[in-house]
Amino acid sequence: MNTTQTTKPQEWLLYCRPGFERDCLQETQASARTADANSGFIIIEGKPRLQYAQLTFARQLIMLHKEVNNLPDRDRLTPLLAAIPDTPQKFGTLWLETPDTNEGKTLSAFIRRFQPLLEEKLRASGRLLDDASLPRLHIFFPDKNRALIGTSEPRNSANAAMGIIRMKMPYEAPSRSVLKLAEAFEVFLSDDEKAQWIKPGMHAVDLGAAPGGWTWHLVQLGMQVVAVDNGPLKGVVAEHPSVKHLRQDGFRFRPKNPVDWLVCDMIEQPARVAALVSDWVATGATTRAIFNLKLPMKKRVEALGEALAGVRAVLDKKGFKYRLQAKQLYHDREEVTVFLAKLKR
Repeated sequence: MNTTQTTKPQEWLLYCRPGFERDCLQETQASARTADANSGFIIIEGKPRLQYAQLTFARQLIMLHKEVNNLPDRDRLTPLLAAIPDTPQKFGTLWLETPDTNEGKTLSAFIRRFQPLLEEKLRASGRLLDDASLPRLHIFFPDKNRALIGTSEPRNSANAAMGIIRMKMPYEAPSRSVLKLAEAFEVFLSDDEKAQWIKPGMHAVDLGAAPGGWTWHLVQLGMQVVAVDNGPLKGVVAEHPSVKHLRQDGFRFRPKNPVDWLVCDMIEQPARVAALVSDWVATGATTRAIFNLKLPMKKRVEALGEALAGVRAVLDKKGFKYRLQAKQLYHDREEVTVFLAKLKR
C-alpha cells in the first residue's frame, strides 16, 4: 500500500507598518493565514522562498516555525524553550519582538525582563552564540499569552530588531524629514557603499528642499548642496556656506555639471516623480538618487508598481545596469522611499 506524505506549506511572518497589512500581503502574492487590519504583521503561506530586498512594505521577513498559544502567566519559559526548532541548531542573535502598535508597546517592560532569562538558557545549552553570520531567532509576542517562533537569515532580512532602525532627532535639523534620509542611507547602503559613495566634498541636489531637513543631513555628511525650492529654508541651512538655495521649480531645474547625489521629497504624483528622477539618471545628471513617492490611499501597490516600471523602462531602453529598491521606512508615512543607482558594467 502506498502512502503519500503531505508537506505543510512554508509559513512566513512579516512585520509592517500598522494599516499596511493588505499592501504587504498583496506584494507577496501569497495566501494569507493572518492579515488583520492595523495589527502590524501578517502570516502568509504557499511561498517556498521570498526575497526581503524585493519587498517594499515588509519591515522584516521571518520563516515561521511554531506558534505557542495560552502561555501560562507563571512559567512562559518552559513551553517556549520546548517550541524552539531543532534546526537551525545554533543562532547568532535572539530578538524578542512585539507589533509596532500601542498594544505592542505595553509589552516592552515584559520583553526586557524576559529576554535575559531566555538568553541564559540558550547560551547554557550552546545554542546562542555571538555570531552575526548565523540565523537569528525571533520570538514574536502579539500579546503576553501567545508567541510566534521563527528564524531569519542575515542576508535576507532586516538587520534591526522589529525591522526598525531608530533615529534620534538632531537638535539643529529644520524638520523631522531628516530622519527619512538618514534611515534611507542605513537601509539601502552597505558599509562599503557608504564609504565609497558618501564622501566630504561630493555634490548633491535636493529637489523640493524646503524647509531643509534633507539638505541639512547632506551637509552633515560633508556635501555641497544645491537646494531647489520656491519655499524658504529654515535654521542653519538657510545661511550655510555649503548650501546654495535656488528658488526654482524642481521639475525644471537641471545642474550644469553632473552631481554625485540627487534627493527628492516633493509632494507630487508618484509616476511623475519617478519619471523625473529616471530622466536625471538617464541623461547623466546624476548616478545615484534617493526619492520619496507619496502613494494614494487606495491601490498603493499598483501606483508603486507603475512608477517603478516607468523607471525601469527608461533605463532599460538606455541599456544601463542599475539597482532599484523601494522600502516603506519606519519614518515614512503614506509613502515609500526609493533608491536608484547606475552601476558600472
